[in-house]
Amino acid sequence: MAQTISEKIFGKAAGKKVKAGDFVLAGIDCAMTHDITGPLAVEGFREIVKGKKRQKVWDPEKIVILFDHQVPADSLNAAANHILLREFANEQGILNYDVFEGVCHQVMPEKGHVKPGDLIVGSDSHTCAYGALGAFSTGIGSTDMAFVFATGKLWFKVPETFRFEVKGKLPEYVYPKDVILHLIGDVGVEGARYKTAEFCGPTVRNMDIPGRMTMCNMAIEMGGKAGIVEADSTTEKYLRERIPGFKLDPRWKSDEDAEFAETKEYDVSDLPPQVACPHNVDNVKSVEEVEGTRINQVFVGSCTNGRFEDIEIVAKIMKDEKVAKGVRLLVIPASHTEYMKTLRAGYVEQFMEAGAIVESPCCGPCMGGSFGLLGKGEVGLSTSNRNFKGRQGSPDAFVYLCSPATAAASALYGEIKDPRKV
Repeated sequence: MAQTISEKIFGKAAGKKVKAGDFVLAGIDCAMTHDITGPLAVEGFREIVKGKKRQKVWDPEKIVILFDHQVPADSLNAAANHILLREFANEQGILNYDVFEGVCHQVMPEKGHVKPGDLIVGSDSHTCAYGALGAFSTGIGSTDMAFVFATGKLWFKVPETFRFEVKGKLPEYVYPKDVILHLIGDVGVEGARYKTAEFCGPTVRNMDIPGRMTMCNMAIEMGGKAGIVEADSTTEKYLRERIPGFKLDPRWKSDEDAEFAETKEYDVSDLPPQVACPHNVDNVKSVEEVEGTRINQVFVGSCTNGRFEDIEIVAKIMKDEKVAKGVRLLVIPASHTEYMKTLRAGYVEQFMEAGAIVESPCCGPCMGGSFGLLGKGEVGLSTSNRNFKGRQGSPDAFVYLCSPATAAASALYGEIKDPRKV
């Protein structure tokens, strides 16, 4: 029976051959939680094991805790959550990256916790980013995570696969972020509901891992259960730098005659830069349609576009120019590793000289829970993944989403600007 990548991964996790639509109790390869969702998962785990002789998690070596959403602690409640998770990690022998390493969805692949063929869960919706390495990774709720902590298993309905075949060389100043915004704008926020969004085709094969991570990260914004890219030599090179002796298993790819729920083809040869307009991610327009919109803040960062490659795009477009008067430019590398690359390249100094603010690795204003919030009536342009009403501050603010190139050009002009014209 021909199978998709997802069906193969769930077959391995369930210990039997499966097909889309089957319900399976699947073994988890790795589980991740962070400072926002982790405390409730810990409380739920305590309830599950209450009164039992064994009060340990199923396998501490397969659980990772990270602090990224509110770091350093920005409230007494956040500080209390950090203390709770530190104590739990110490008690259980779980790896805890604390406040130093950065955003969970960058750190997990970066530190070698993700491999092709893995079934990974995280108590955060953008866990689907790890599909860039050929894993099936998906977000779950804190109570589901409590069950995973206790048993190492979780029930799933094996999802169908929506295949996105992308071809064509990306034009200058057009990037993977523009591609995924274009796809979401086409199929809508429900277009891949509870499906695996499999990204393939020559354009995707030519993307580096950061670009693939941007694509998979936003699969949830089209309703996807997961985003995934078939592992290849690019994947193998990335993982060999992080996992000594790693060898690519050729099993983890969809069979040629596998059954897909739907397949759509795109040619991005002439794709212009894309912008998602308030207040929905699928409200996507070409940059020309919104060019000239005045902005108050530009945010470059997040698990979507906070990698060195993204920040370098911004630096090269801005050169030695200053941020436009009246505009706040926030640059936040996604991890300690990415920050140090940015620092050594001289970009931190460049941004500071330009009048930007460079922060330590964290989620920052992405979820509106830490700093850099938008006030009433303000307009923000962001390289992150969501622009819902109130997402980055006031419910009376407006958030637009774009690529790092569009963010850089706009920061220079104080309005949404086509990077091809800079």
